[in-house]
Amino acid sequence: MVMEGYEKSVFSTDAVDGRPLAHDVYTKGDGPVILLVQELPGIGPQTLRLADRLVEAGFRVVLPHLFGPLGKLSFAGNIARLFCMRREFALFARHRSSPVVNWLRALAQDLRARYHVKGIGVIGMCLTGNFAISMMADDAVLAGVASQPSLPLAGAKYLHMSDSDIAEIRGALDEKGAMLAYRFKGDKLCPPAKFVALDAAFNDDRERIKLRQLPGDKHSVLTVHFIDERGSVTDQALQEVIGYFDTRLNRPAPVPT
Repeated sequence: MVMEGYEKSVFSTDAVDGRPLAHDVYTKGDGPVILLVQELPGIGPQTLRLADRLVEAGFRVVLPHLFGPLGKLSFAGNIARLFCMRREFALFARHRSSPVVNWLRALAQDLRARYHVKGIGVIGMCLTGNFAISMMADDAVLAGVASQPSLPLAGAKYLHMSDSDIAEIRGALDEKGAMLAYRFKGDKLCPPAKFVALDAAFNDDRERIKLRQLPGDKHSVLTVHFIDERGSVTDQALQEVIGYFDTRLNRPAPVPT
C-alpha cells in the first residue's frame, strides 16, 4: 500500500466559502507537528521520502491529500485537475492568496488543539510554497518553510498575497522570528524575480524571510531534485529545516546515552 504506516482521516471545514470542503489527511510519526503541503507533481515517492526523513528526525508529519493520485507524479494531469478546482486554487491570482489557504489554516488550528501543542510547523513547496508564507499569519503556526514558491503562474514579480496579508504576515514574523525559503539559482519556475519580490515585501527593514539560493538549475529542493548524499547542498538545506523546526517547535533535546 502506498500510504502504509499512515493514519488516514478526513478534515472538513466551511472556512473557504461557507460551504463544507473536505480532504483526506494522512498522519505518521510522533512528536512536534509538521504540516507538509504537497507540491504540483503530487504526493509521489519523493514527497513520501521527505515525510519519512522528518518522521525519522522525531516529528509527526501531517500530509493533506489535496489533488492527484497517491504514490506517483502527475504534472500534466494535476495541472488539468487544478483548473477544475477554482473554488480552492487561484493559480494566476496576483495580490491575493488561494482560498485553500483558509482550509489549511483551519486544519492547522485543528491540529494544534488535537495534539495539545503550542503550535505547528508548515512546509509548502512549488504550487503551495506561498501558502507556507501566508500561513505564518495564523497563531497556530509557529514555523514555516517555503520551498521554491511559484505562484502566481505567469507573474514572477508578483506575490500570491494581498497587501493586508503581507502586513499581517510581517507582524507575525516579527513576533515569531524569520522563516525559511529555498530555490535553486537557475530555477525557471521559481525565478530570481520571485525572491526579489519577497525580499522587497518582507526584508526591507529586517530579515523576516531567510532567502536561501542553492547552486543548480533544478526545481524541487526537498523532493524530486533532492540530492541524497550526505553534505550535498540539498541535504544541508534539509538539515537546516530540521534544526529550525527543532528550535521553533520546542522539541526536547535527546537524552544522552
